[in-house]
Formats: sequence, C-alpha cells, structure tokens
Amino acid sequence: MKDKYIGLKALLNMVAKTQFGLEEVLATELRNIGASEVEAHNRAVSFTGDLAIMYKANLWLRTALKVLVPIEKFRAKNETELYDGIKKINWAEYLDKDGRFVIRTSLKSEFFNHSQYVSLKSKDAIADQFRDKFGVRPSVDLTHPDLSIDIHINKDEVTVSLDSSSESLHRRGYRTDSTLAPINEVTAAGMILLTGWNGEGNYVDPMCGSGTLLIEAAMIAKNMPPNLNRAQFGFERWKNYDPALFAQIREEAVAAIRESKASIFGSDKTFKAIEISKENITRAGLDEDIKVSNKRFEEVKGPEGGGIMIINPPYGERLPIEEIGAFYKMMGDQMKKEFDGYDVWVISSNIPALKMTGLAPSKKIMLYNGALECRYQKFEIYKGSRREKAINN
Repeated sequence: MKDKYIGLKALLNMVAKTQFGLEEVLATELRNIGASEVEAHNRAVSFTGDLAIMYKANLWLRTALKVLVPIEKFRAKNETELYDGIKKINWAEYLDKDGRFVIRTSLKSEFFNHSQYVSLKSKDAIADQFRDKFGVRPSVDLTHPDLSIDIHINKDEVTVSLDSSSESLHRRGYRTDSTLAPINEVTAAGMILLTGWNGEGNYVDPMCGSGTLLIEAAMIAKNMPPNLNRAQFGFERWKNYDPALFAQIREEAVAAIRESKASIFGSDKTFKAIEISKENITRAGLDEDIKVSNKRFEEVKGPEGGGIMIINPPYGERLPIEEIGAFYKMMGDQMKKEFDGYDVWVISSNIPALKMTGLAPSKKIMLYNGALECRYQKFEIYKGSRREKAINN
C-alpha cells in the first residue's frame, strides 16, 4: 500500500460514520483520542491521523459505526464510467491476487438506484483488473474478507474507501439476545454522552429492556473501550497491519480501565427483559457494576443524591392514543414524585405523548432509533418552580 495512504508514519485522511444527531459527540471523541483536522458532517466526521489513531478510533469510539480510509474519488453518471473509475485504482496495492474482498455500497444519486448492482459492477472491475494482470482473480467473501471496500455515491461523485472496521462498530459482542426493538449500541452511547454525564454518581434506567444503555453507561464509567473484546477489525487483515503497534494500543487501553465511581441501576416490568439484561451484562463482564431488578416504573424510586435517568419508553405504535397518553402522564407524575434532583432524559418518536408528561423540557434533540425519527428531551426534576430553583442556585 502507498505510504501516502496507509504508511506506518504517514497521515491518513479518514471518515468516521455515525448516526444523525451524534456528529458533534463523535467529533469530541475523536479529538480526545488525538485526531486532528476534525470536522463534523451529516452522519459522518472527517479527521486526520496516523495508523495509531486509526487503531484507537476503532477500539475507543463509542458513537462511530465505521472508520473509513478514502483512497479515490471520481465522477460517474453511468455504469461504464463507474467500472472504468474502479478499474483505474491499483487494487494490487491493497489486496493479494488470491485474497478475499467484499464491497458495500450506499447511494444518494439519480444516476444509480440499486446499491447491489453498483457493488456487482465494482466487483467485476476489480476481478477483471487482477485477471488482466495476473491471470487469476481474488474472490468475494461476505463474512471473512481480507479487504472490506466501501463505495459511496452522492449525485455523480463516487468515493471509494477502505473499511478499517469491516463489521459495524455497534456490534460490541455482548448482546446476543435482546427484547423487541432493542436500542442500537451506538445510539445508546450517544444518548448517554449527550447528557454530559461524567461517569460518576447515580445512573438509572427504569425501562432497561435488554440492558444496552446500562452496559454502555458502565463502560463509560469504567473508561472501558467499547470494542475491546471484538474478535477482529478489518485493518487486522490489511497488508500493512502492524500487530506490535496494535498490541501496544490494546495494552494501554486495558491499563486505562478504572474502578467505577457510579451507581448504576436498571429495572424493567418484564421478567424476560431482566433475564436478557443479566445475560448481556455478564457477557460484557460488568456484573459487579450494574444492579437490575424486576419492577414496574410506578415502583421505581430514584436513589438519594440525584443523578441521571434515561428512559426509552414504549412509543405506542400499537396502543390507543388515550392509553399511551395515560402511560406518559404516569411517567411524568412518577418523575415529579420520586426523582427530585435528577436530570431525566426521555427518547420517543411519539411527540404528542411526550407532552402528556406534564413537564416542560429544558432541551430537545432530534435523534433516530432505527428508522424512527425521535425527540430526545431533558427534564430537570426539582421541587418548586424553575424560578425558585434559579434563585436558590
């Protein structure tokens, strides 16, 4: 591989992909690991760094889905221009003639409307180049590729990148079972970081489902890299992989793990959810850091001293309007009654239901839970009026 792209000491221009609403959170994470020229975009953050930064980004970033290294940009308005542009790249720099590769494509273009077809034409271009040069061609492998290639087409601009992560970074490895509609690990980590929580004090999740928010909170509290237990990253099969450098970065990451100063509590009304949460917590190695119990929200009381509570309640797609409205009103009543001194954050796609809490949010953020557009709202719970609180402070 060329030094200007992937050399051991060379600086790389990289892009970390994320979810809508988490761009600035990810930008802060990147600066914290030493990345430079950090710039937020729509669902992505561009940055510069060397191989060590690329390794750290994959290991440490909580709100990144992928870490990409762009290697070529060109314009294409039809399949011939696409094929020619892909074939001009010297793929032997990145892949052995008997290697295995996979292509993943995303589109936002009037010229191309089928991502699988773009992947197929790109695969043909790479295979034909190897056949012309060496008489043999690498093979496609969807599960264990030596090289993951990312192709993004925006209008007529084609960006070809090497995917250093390969499998999405939201797959931490601790969640093999879940309740219905589990919240994505990247979304969960982003929600926690958006609260400004410092990893200390009380953290409560009274509708914990499969435990994703609890686990992400505990990893933040312990300064534990989210992908420390990942089986393999894409870059570990690259030609320039430096195992000694990555081993050193992993050792430093392990040494940075600390004892938690947080009290993390989770509960759910269904026993099945609690069973799944406990299994996932055990897989994450966090049994000593998280306490869960089988309780309805009406039974939950905030531990003394205030803190942070995050709620991912039912959104009510399958419930009558009056039923979901009553549920959200109950949530608001319980928050006022039992969570004095807490900052309570609630995510929901049901905007009218959020108003039924009877509480005025002090902050509103637009996020997505899967394909659902949601509002993530902060409610500051305290006795008396907001004016009285301001005077007392």
